[in-house]
Amino acid sequence: MKVSTTGEDLYFATQFHDVDPTQALANHLQVNTPASSDALFTWRHRNGLRPLTRSKFLRSLDRSSQSLKIELLKGHGIRNGGTLEYLLRGVPFETVKAMGRWSGEAFAGYLCKHAIVMAPYLQDTPVLEPFT
Repeated sequence: MKVSTTGEDLYFATQFHDVDPTQALANHLQVNTPASSDALFTWRHRNGLRPLTRSKFLRSLDRSSQSLKIELLKGHGIRNGGTLEYLLRGVPFETVKAMGRWSGEAFAGYLCKHAIVMAPYLQDTPVLEPFT
């Protein structure tokens, strides 16, 4: 998971699937009501508002995974899952690579581990444009 101590721009679009970032953000803003001067992902704690930190986010995922009895998602697992989702939806390699700020070598290594993404490119008559 890539984070920035100085903040960065965030772009997303409404998704018509199980998880819609537009609805999730609207819910967060309604539940937590951060002020415009607060960090965007400020959350309500019993002792007041607190900015969401990377460590707190990962601890929350750990507890949720344990209570649901599912495999723990680590920071890179979340990032890889998002990458895989976009690739399976047909978003071009270079676009996904830029969105995730992947280096050339890291992205190529990731692709080699996921046959489901590479399979259309390995066929006798590729169904997708070549990856170059």
